[in-house]
Amino acid sequence: MNLSNEKLIEMYRKMLEIRYFEEKIGELFVLGALAYARGFIHLYVGEEAVAVGVCAGLRKEDYITSTHRGHGHCIAKGVQLNNVMAEILGKQTGCCKGKGGSMHIADVNVGVLGTSGIVGAGIPLATGVGLSIKLKGSEQVCVSFFGDAASNTGAFHEAINLAAVWKLPVVFICENNLYGITVSAAESTSVKDIADRSKGYGIPGVIVDGMDVIAVYEAASEAIKRAREGLGPTLIECKTYRYRGHSVMEQWAQAYRKPEEVEEWKRKDCILKLRTKFIQTNILEEEKICDIEKEVKSRVEEASNFALQSPYPENEEAIKDIYAEVEMSF
Repeated sequence: MNLSNEKLIEMYRKMLEIRYFEEKIGELFVLGALAYARGFIHLYVGEEAVAVGVCAGLRKEDYITSTHRGHGHCIAKGVQLNNVMAEILGKQTGCCKGKGGSMHIADVNVGVLGTSGIVGAGIPLATGVGLSIKLKGSEQVCVSFFGDAASNTGAFHEAINLAAVWKLPVVFICENNLYGITVSAAESTSVKDIADRSKGYGIPGVIVDGMDVIAVYEAASEAIKRAREGLGPTLIECKTYRYRGHSVMEQWAQAYRKPEEVEEWKRKDCILKLRTKFIQTNILEEEKICDIEKEVKSRVEEASNFALQSPYPENEEAIKDIYAEVEMSF
């Protein structure tokens, strides 16, 4: 699959946005700026190629469901940096008015149906969205991002089974970063390759290097095309790695994985890999790459300042935008 230089540069820029954004969130946490941000914060540093490679193949009207580690998915799909940053800090200007926080970000205007603090919760939602698309007869696609541990939940199996039976336009993206909190996937999962589980449902299962944004883009684009054509879902397993701990609160990361392992994966870094390709193939000179990096870093700083200066919601906001089922009797 031939990618234009413009597309490659766009993907590089987007990976930088996510990397610098997440590093800034980590910095703000250390400085205490997240003191009023309720809930845990899970950083996506290291996994940027997955979100960017997949979302680069989607249209604005397509949908995604996400995870507790969802900032990268949101940014890759088009949620504005200012609004994501403000939401994480619990501010009124956040995309959910500060009510969702890090683990419950949504922006239906760009097809982000929500991150989720419940492991695997977005998988059946994606199947439901796929059913709605099929009933409407539109050409949309829904992508479900989830981690390796989520593939061990009942929701994973039930959702993929129905999507396969009804040939729904859903692409299931497993971000296998090798650990579910502190437990190695090798110790908790019955198969070496999660993509092999696709065989039980008669759908394609693809393994891809999750540290290579081009490889992810090519695999995802093929699955998205298949889904649009009414041929049903695909399960893609992206072998990737998170550099940070499970959450920003984690202090025991080295207790369950060796520093050598982390360093080995960092040598495969997705951003470094694409940067090197630009230089080796004369797509961009190093000076131009540095200009892009400075520009993106500046925009992340602007988003941080925007969020820090934004107001917290007023007390009365707590009872607004609430929906409840009301039982009617006649």
